[in-house]
Amino acid sequence: MTIATVLKNELGLKEVSFELLNGYANKNYLVSSQSGKFIFKTYSEYQELLEVIAAENQLLLHLESREIAEIPEPIPFVDGAFFKVLEVEGQPKLCRLLSFVEGKFMADTALNSDNVRSLGSFAAQLDNALFDFDDVALRARRSRWDLQYVTRNKAYIAAIPSGKARSLVHYFFQQYEQVVLPELPELRKSCIHGDLNEWNILLKNDTVSGIIDFGDCSHTQLINELAIAATYVFYASEHPLEFAAPLLQSYHAILPLEEKEITLLYWLIGMRLCTSVCNSAHSKIANPENEYASISELKAWNLLEKWLRIGPQSAENCFREALGFPLKKYTAVENVLDKRNIYLSNILSVSYQKPILMERAAFQYMFDNNGNSFLDAYNNIPHVGHQHPKVVAAGQKQLGQLNTNTRYLYDLLPDYAQHLLSKFPKPLNKVFFVNSGSAASDLAIRLAKKHTGFQHLLVMEHGYHGNTQIGIDISDYKFSHPKGQGQPPSIYTTPLPDTYRGVHTLNDGSAGKAYARETIQNLRKGAASIAAFIAEPVVGCGGQVPLAEGYLKPMYDFVRGQGGVCISDEVQTGFGRLGSTFWGFEQQNVIPDIVVLGKPMGNGHPIGAVVTTTEIAQSFEQGVEFFSSFGGNPVSCAIGLAVLEVLEEEDLPQNALEVGNHYMALLRELQLQYPCIGDVRGSGLFIGIDIVKEGTQEPDTVLAQLLKNQLREKHILVSTDGPYDNVIKSKPPLCFTKANAEEVVDRMQLLLDGFKT
Repeated sequence: MTIATVLKNELGLKEVSFELLNGYANKNYLVSSQSGKFIFKTYSEYQELLEVIAAENQLLLHLESREIAEIPEPIPFVDGAFFKVLEVEGQPKLCRLLSFVEGKFMADTALNSDNVRSLGSFAAQLDNALFDFDDVALRARRSRWDLQYVTRNKAYIAAIPSGKARSLVHYFFQQYEQVVLPELPELRKSCIHGDLNEWNILLKNDTVSGIIDFGDCSHTQLINELAIAATYVFYASEHPLEFAAPLLQSYHAILPLEEKEITLLYWLIGMRLCTSVCNSAHSKIANPENEYASISELKAWNLLEKWLRIGPQSAENCFREALGFPLKKYTAVENVLDKRNIYLSNILSVSYQKPILMERAAFQYMFDNNGNSFLDAYNNIPHVGHQHPKVVAAGQKQLGQLNTNTRYLYDLLPDYAQHLLSKFPKPLNKVFFVNSGSAASDLAIRLAKKHTGFQHLLVMEHGYHGNTQIGIDISDYKFSHPKGQGQPPSIYTTPLPDTYRGVHTLNDGSAGKAYARETIQNLRKGAASIAAFIAEPVVGCGGQVPLAEGYLKPMYDFVRGQGGVCISDEVQTGFGRLGSTFWGFEQQNVIPDIVVLGKPMGNGHPIGAVVTTTEIAQSFEQGVEFFSSFGGNPVSCAIGLAVLEVLEEEDLPQNALEVGNHYMALLRELQLQYPCIGDVRGSGLFIGIDIVKEGTQEPDTVLAQLLKNQLREKHILVSTDGPYDNVIKSKPPLCFTKANAEEVVDRMQLLLDGFKT
C-alpha cells in the first residue's frame, strides 16, 4: 500500500499531504492533515528495533504523564497499536506516528547564555523525570551512539580517509579506554534521551520549548546526557568552553552532578565527537546519497581539533570552577625542582628560566600540571607526535606478549629491519640495533676503525654525536667547549661550511666545493690516514646550519680515496624531517658507507641503529661478538615499525615539506621587518632563526634567550642552540600544521614589536 493509504486507512487521518524529511537511517515524513501535523516514521531494518521502539513509546508516555511539555506523543493506529509492520510501497516496514512539535531548531539560532542555560535546565528536568523509568529493552540495548558502548565505533575508523584524522580519533579512543572505561561502573545510570543535538532541540524566544527524536534513548551513565548536549553547544561556538558555565550550572541547579562525573566529562565529549565523525565516514561509503548523515561532520572535526588543544586538565578545571567544585591541587614546580636536585646532579639542566612541570602530551601539544596547553614547536624526538596512538598501541601490545633479546628468534626483528632498510639506497643493507643515537655513534666508529684499520677520524666543527666517551671524542661541540676535554690527538676537525657566517657564502654549489677543497688541501699536508669522516647533514649544535650545497661529494671522494669510510649522522635529520628527502644525505646527492640513527625512530622510546654495507659488516664480524642487551628487542622493533607505518600512512614527510615551506616563508617575511633576525635557514621542519644585533652578524644571545622564554610564557615551546646559544631552533613533531606555524610566527612578531617599545 502507499503511504497515503496507510495514513488514511490505518491511522484515520483525513485530507493528508506529506513530504520526506532528512533522516539518518530511516525515512521520516512530515504529515499535514485535517487533524494537524504529525511525523510518520518508517523503518526498513526493524527486526532488532521492535522491543526498543516499544520501550521508546513507553518512555514518551511516561514523560507525558510527568507533564514534560513539548515532546513527541505516540499516536495509536485505528486498532490501538502504537506501531505496526506493514507492506509499504512493496516493502515491509515498521510504521509509527508521532505528534509534531513546533519550534525553531537550535541549529538555526545563535547561541547565547540564555538559550544555553535554558537547555541545561530542560535537560535536567527531562533526566529527573526519567529517573524512575526503566525498561529491560533499553537496558539490553547496545547502540553505537550510547557512550558506554562507544568502542563499537572503532570498526568505522578505517572509513576515515585521512591518516592523520584517523590517528586523532584513535588517540581519543585509546584515552577513553584507559581513563574512562574503568570508571564507568561507579557512575550513576538512568534512561536518557541520548541525542540532545542542535537539530533535536527546539527554541521559542531563546527558551528551549521542546525536544524531538528519542530514537537514541538508552539506559546509560547519566553524565552522558550532559556530555552529548555539551558537544553540540561547544562546537557551535568559536571558543568551545565559552558556554560551559551556563550549561553546567543550570543543569546542576536542578539535578546535581557528582564530582567523579565531571572528571570524565572531557573524554566523554571527545568520544561523542569521535562517534559522529566515524559514523559520517561510514555512511559516506555505505549510503553515499544520504547527505544528512554528514550534516555536522565539519563542525565535529573542528571541535575535535580544538578539544585536543584544550586538553583534559584545562577543561576539567573549567567545569569544576563553574560548579564550585575545588580545583585540583597540583604540586608546585618549585617543590618538584627541589626534590629533583636532591637526587640528581645539577649538571642535568632544565629548559627555560621558569621550568615546566609536564603532565601529559598529545601530538604537537604538551600539557603542564596546571592544565596549560603548550604548542610544541621544539621537540624532535616525538617524531610522529607525542603519544601517537599507533605507536603507543604497538608498544603496549608487545610488552604484554614478549620482550627478550636478539639471541632468540622472533619475526619482528627481521621484519623491522627489512622495512627500515627499504628506505635506504641499495648498498646500505645491514643494520645493527642499539638503544640510542649515542650508542649508534659509538658503534659506527668501531665499525669504521675495524674495517679500515686506521685510527684517526675527521669530524665537523660544532658537531655533536653523543654522550659516550667515543661520542665526546668525536664531538667538537663538546671537546672544544671551554669546560671540555680538549681535542684528542687522533681527531681532525673540518671548518663548518656555513654560507651565512663563513668565508664562502654563495650556496649554489661553489661555496660547498670551496670549503671542501680547503679542508682537503689541509689534510694532505701530512695528516694520517682517516678511518672515517662523520658529519650531520644539518649541524644542529652549530646553530641548525645546513652543510653548504655541493660540500659532501668531494669530501666523500677524498676520504674514500685515502681508504676511509663516510658516516652520516641522521639522528636529527632522518625519517623525513627535512621534507624533500627521507634522509639528510640525499640532499647532497651522496650515499654514505655508514648511517647513524636514533631519537625519532622510536618516537620517544629508546632506539638507535647503525646502517651499513655488507662489506663493512663482514669486516666487523672478524672481531669479538657484538651484543646489545636491549638493541633490537621485540618491543623496540614493534614501536620502530609503527613509526615507519605512521610516516607512510599520514604522509608526514610531505607534510614536513609543505608546512616547513610555509613556516620558512613566514619567517623570512618576518626577517624583512626585523633586522634582529639575521638568517632563517633549514629544510622541512628543521629550522633555525639566527638572532643578531641589528645591522651586524654578531650573535645576540640575550635577545634570543628573551624571545625563547617569552614564547614559553605564551605557551609556545622553542629552544636555542649554536656556539653562542643565539639561534632559535624549531624542530616540531611532523604532524605540525600550517596553522601551528602561523601561530608561532604571529606570536614572535607580537613579542618583537613589544621589545621595540
